[in-house]
Amino acid sequence: MTPLASPTDLTQLRGLHLPADAGSGAQGEVVLAIALGFVAALLVGLVRLMRARSKASVRASALRGLAETRALPPEARLIAQARLLRRLARTLAGDEAASTQGRDWAATLDRLFSTDVFSEGVGRVVTEGLYRRSSPADVETLDSELGRLFARIRA
Repeated sequence: MTPLASPTDLTQLRGLHLPADAGSGAQGEVVLAIALGFVAALLVGLVRLMRARSKASVRASALRGLAETRALPPEARLIAQARLLRRLARTLAGDEAASTQGRDWAATLDRLFSTDVFSEGVGRVVTEGLYRRSSPADVETLDSELGRLFARIRA
């Protein structure tokens, strides 16, 4: 066909058509794979968010409870902190750990917080000396130590 014999009118041209396999399920499969990948990524993100929230909520609850005890007089403050420690031990380690007494209670708290504050440090007043008549405990030091320990909670 020579250029002179070719049609000069555009209406004589044939219309455009998609390839024969363009309407097959291959495009649908690709779209489905992309959608499933997106849903999986959302689910993983949601699980991570929920786990982070639960960890932060135990820590935040413990720190909030400790802050509420600061307005109490020294004896009531120590008792409130001891109750807070029992609740926290019950949450982190279960009822059996929270029901221990004396040296076992101090060892449980030391194990929970990875420290020796309750068996040998300022925390002994909470585990042993709540009901003894003795010299007043340094509640400010105990407050700061409990705040430091509660801030490290990872459970």
